[in-house]
Amino acid sequence: MKKSQPDTEKVRLDKWLWAARFFKTRALAIAAIKQGKVLFENQKTNPSREVKLNAILTIFQGFDQKTIAVKSLETKRQSAAIAQTLYEETPDSIALREKNARLKQETKLLTSSAPRPPKRPEKSDRRKIKELRRKGEE
Repeated sequence: MKKSQPDTEKVRLDKWLWAARFFKTRALAIAAIKQGKVLFENQKTNPSREVKLNAILTIFQGFDQKTIAVKSLETKRQSAAIAQTLYEETPDSIALREKNARLKQETKLLTSSAPRPPKRPEKSDRRKIKELRRKGEE
C-alpha cells in the first residue's frame, strides 16, 4: 500500500488543491477551477492540469486572493500541518491580504460610527424630506 506519492508522479490540479486544503471537496475545487477562480501561471486552466513543483497558483476565495508557489506534490488529504508544507505563499500576496484586511476593518469602523436616525421617519417627515430634495434640485 502506498503511503505518499513521490514528487515525480503526476498530480491533478483539483486533487492537489483538495490535498492542500484550499477546498473541502474535489467537486468544489473543480468548480472553482472551471469558474476561473484558480489561475495556473496566471492563466485559466482545467482541473486535470498536471501540477509541477515551483508552479505559481493564484487562488481567489471570497474577497481574498492568494498567490502561492507549489513546494511539494501530494494526492492524499492529510492534516492541516502537513498540508501547509505543500505550498508557500508569496510575500507580495501576504502583504496584499494584510492591506485588504486593514481596509476592510477601517471601512467597518467607519460604517458602524456613521450617524443613523433612531427610527424610521414618519409620513409627515418623509414629505418634508422630499420637499427639501425638490428645492435642492432647482
